[in-house]
Amino acid sequence: MSKMNLLQAVNNALEIAMTEDSRAVCLGEDIGKFGGVFRATSNLQEKFGRERVFNTPLTEQGIAGFAVGLAAQGSTPIAEIQFADYIFPAFDQIVNEAAKFRYRSGDEFNVGGLTFRTPYGGGIAGGLYHSQSPEAYFCHTPGLKVVVPSTPYDAKGLLLAAIRDPNPVLFFEPKAIYRAAVGEVPEEDYELPLAQAKVVQEGNDISLLAWGAQMGVTLKAAEMAEAEGVSCEVIDLRTLLPWDADTVAASVEKTGRLLIAHEATKTGGFGGEIA
Repeated sequence: MSKMNLLQAVNNALEIAMTEDSRAVCLGEDIGKFGGVFRATSNLQEKFGRERVFNTPLTEQGIAGFAVGLAAQGSTPIAEIQFADYIFPAFDQIVNEAAKFRYRSGDEFNVGGLTFRTPYGGGIAGGLYHSQSPEAYFCHTPGLKVVVPSTPYDAKGLLLAAIRDPNPVLFFEPKAIYRAAVGEVPEEDYELPLAQAKVVQEGNDISLLAWGAQMGVTLKAAEMAEAEGVSCEVIDLRTLLPWDADTVAASVEKTGRLLIAHEATKTGGFGGEIA
C-alpha cells in the first residue's frame, strides 16, 4: 500500500494500464512532457514514448473523433478533455458516434476500448468555464458508461476497470479533491466493478447518497447528524450510468428516507433521476 492523493492514483492507474496493454495510448492537450494542466499524465511520455503519449491540437471535437477512430481499429485510447466544460465541442462525436458505434454496425465493429477522462466540478475558483458539472447530459445516452470516483482508492480501481470495459466510458474526475483526497492505495493492479454503488457507512434512520467531491460533504453531514442521534447510511454511487438502483432501493427500504447531495445545476442534475 502507498499513500496517494486522487491525482496520483489516476496517474498510477494510467501507468499500469499502459504497461499491461501495448495498444493503450494517451492523448490530449498538453498531456505529454507538460503532464496536462493538473499533471495527471506526468512522466508517462518519458516512460512510454511520444507515439503512445502525445499532445493534440486544441480541438476537443478532433480529440474525440481521433479517439473513436483509434478504438475502432483496435487501440485502447485514453483521451483527456482538459476541463469538462470544454467537452461540448466533442458532444456529437461522443453521443452520436462513440455511443452508437456497435449498434450502427450490427456489432461488427465497436469502440469499446475508448475512455474519456476529464476534470469536472467547482472548488478551484474557476468561474464560468472551469467549474461545470455536465455529467447528466451524457447519462441520457445509451451506449455510454459514466463513472465518478470520490477517493484515491476508488479512482485507481474504477479507472482501470473503465479502460478495460468493453464499452466507451466517460470518467469524470472531481478536480476540487485532486490533491485534497488522500488515502491508502494498493500498488498492484486491481479493478473495482462499474455500476456498483458502495455503502460507505451503515445506518437506520436516513440514507445519504452522493458521488465525487460531494462525498466529503455528505460524510461531514452524517457525522453532524450522528452527534444529534440520527443514524445515517451513506452511499457513494460511483457509477451514474448505469446506476445501481438495487443498492439504493435496498437502503431506502431500510431507512424510509433518502437525501441526495449532488454538485450540479439546479435543474436537470442527475440527482433528479434518482429521486
